[in-house]
Amino acid sequence: MKTLAFLCLIMVAGQLTFAQKLDQERMQRDIAVAENVLGTLIKQQFEKQKMFFPLEIRSNYQPGYGVTFYIPADYTTPIVFTLPEENIIWQRPQGPNVSNSYDLDERPEERRTDDNKTIRLETKKSQKARSDMDSIRDAYNDRVIDAAKTFLVDYGDMLTQIAPTERIVVSNRGDQPRVWVGQFFNTPKRKHLSIEVSKADLTAYKQNQISRDQALSRIKVLNTETVDEIEPDLELLSSIFTRLYRPDLSKTFFVQDNIYFERLKDYGVVYYMQALSAQELGYTRRYIMPTVGLENVDQETRDKTVKELYPKFEHELKENIVEYGRTLKSLKDDEVLVFQVQMTRCTGCKIPSSLEYTVKSTVLKDFNNGKLNKNGALSKVELKRGADQ
Repeated sequence: MKTLAFLCLIMVAGQLTFAQKLDQERMQRDIAVAENVLGTLIKQQFEKQKMFFPLEIRSNYQPGYGVTFYIPADYTTPIVFTLPEENIIWQRPQGPNVSNSYDLDERPEERRTDDNKTIRLETKKSQKARSDMDSIRDAYNDRVIDAAKTFLVDYGDMLTQIAPTERIVVSNRGDQPRVWVGQFFNTPKRKHLSIEVSKADLTAYKQNQISRDQALSRIKVLNTETVDEIEPDLELLSSIFTRLYRPDLSKTFFVQDNIYFERLKDYGVVYYMQALSAQELGYTRRYIMPTVGLENVDQETRDKTVKELYPKFEHELKENIVEYGRTLKSLKDDEVLVFQVQMTRCTGCKIPSSLEYTVKSTVLKDFNNGKLNKNGALSKVELKRGADQ
């Protein structure tokens, strides 16, 4: 009898394991189909203009949060990322015999540097080209938002494994910050899009508890752009974290480049961080891990150390965001501080490929003013993990 009971127990355990695996497979299948539907809906928005372009969509499911679909940023698409006809920076000729007459469209506007030595001039045609590109970008993003809303309301229920408390998000805020775009080309400002709906609202719509218009009204849309004016406290926070995560101070992962950030209109600030774990010795697949004092280690030791360091890195970064983020004074109460982290590569290590921390400005201010203790502030930091490596 005991043997029979034991065999039955094994069979039940095996069935449960298979069911869990089957659910995971269903989730991946649902997400793959949903990616195709979203991509098709977006492309259909541009069929009349006969615009065909590759559209790679990445997605990630995080238990307790939901599914995020990442579409390319608007400046990476051929619809927006094109050079204007006039992209000329002029230098005014010097000398007593130089004529100061210009054609109306070629008449430049002066820009002086701080030392007042160099004068850069931009034509009216160039200004018009930039304005035209902004209009194209805005029209493109409006169509993407329409497609995303249709996708969420009409096809979001295909994601059958999503819990009622979780959400479905379409976003162009991936892990590729616009560091170089605009430095060499006359391009529009970067737009940040996020369109999301809760699974509970989708279920209410599908069960005829709310109308389609009501379901659409419950979709949260973020459509904002970067701003040129940067407050000193934002630059200071960038320098603080760049210094904190240099190899000589960090005890987990480190950064080599400065931490880049973008100020977003009526949203907040997003910092981009590339977390590294080691430096490879040529192409030998042997590594130096400066934060833990390891030299000339093999791949297996390097990966094992990365897995050991990851939990500490995740927790300490969260603490540092709260501790040093309270120095920010320029964020409005309804704005947020966001840290997007591209994690060190570690194939098969089962650590996230990326991390995204978000905390409201009011939380940081309450912590700084003593209205909220540290544990309370930490509990209000939202963490979204990328897909496991």
